[in-house]
Amino acid sequence: MNTQQALEFVREHGVVLVSAQGPAPRLTDAIAGEPIKGSWWGHAKGKQIFAVLDALNDHADILVCRLLQNKLTMVHRRLWPALAAVAPELPAAAIVRVTQEHTASGKHVNHETPFPDWLPPEAAEQGARMSPAEARIQLGL
Repeated sequence: MNTQQALEFVREHGVVLVSAQGPAPRLTDAIAGEPIKGSWWGHAKGKQIFAVLDALNDHADILVCRLLQNKLTMVHRRLWPALAAVAPELPAAAIVRVTQEHTASGKHVNHETPFPDWLPPEAAEQGARMSPAEARIQLGL
């Protein structure tokens, strides 16, 4: 699976877990084309998985947050209004935008942008017109 196919996977599902097991599809499994046992870093397609995840982390249509089980979760832009509608019901940490920086030394540094600082105005406006019940259905919560 390449970056464009992974982006389509996230768009289609709306909410996916990056690599944790839980109530949504796992993107790392989709990229690998099979369920991964253990760490994806050790998988034969680990470099490809890293490249695709890195590209999606920086994509304008993807929010990386900790929405599901406090694990890294990707939410496609089409569901950002739904996030805005249920935001008052969620822990603030669940909808903080997480961006990852890979430093020259090989460390990963997370940078966090609180909600609603990352939310585009049009998504906020659409979310204001949506019921929380409808939003939860769209998000699968």
